[in-house]
Amino acid sequence: MAGRTPERRAGAAASANRQFHVRRPTRSLVARTRDRSRRRPAYRRRPNEFYWLWIAATATYGVGDIVSTVAFLRYVPTIDEANPVVRFALESFGLSGLVALKIAVYLVMLWISVEGAREGDGLLYYFPPVLLTITGTYLTASNVRLLWLA
Repeated sequence: MAGRTPERRAGAAASANRQFHVRRPTRSLVARTRDRSRRRPAYRRRPNEFYWLWIAATATYGVGDIVSTVAFLRYVPTIDEANPVVRFALESFGLSGLVALKIAVYLVMLWISVEGAREGDGLLYYFPPVLLTITGTYLTASNVRLLWLA
């Protein structure tokens, strides 16, 4: 220690005696994806997204397909419903059977979407309303096309 000045020796001694204290945070500021029980479901974090997904599904699958199917069955009575499940519901219960079947499918898909949001599973959250929207759009367009051709 011949080359050190007294101030440097005092500083070196002080740094050798320092103790480091690490404070552990009491609360995490970043949401952990693995701890899904603490995260709010997606439909609570982004309610507008949830509502618009289901509004689109309702408009296409619920309203569009039902209205176009009823119009198709009323104005083109020579052609029957192609879907055997829907045909059975229509023959057994009439239009109320068609509506009840659509509502049952809609509620099951809504339940799957809500459970997916609670579990943090993006596929189960987005898939049901997107599937219903695509299916409803296709069925409505198909019914309107057949009405146009008839």
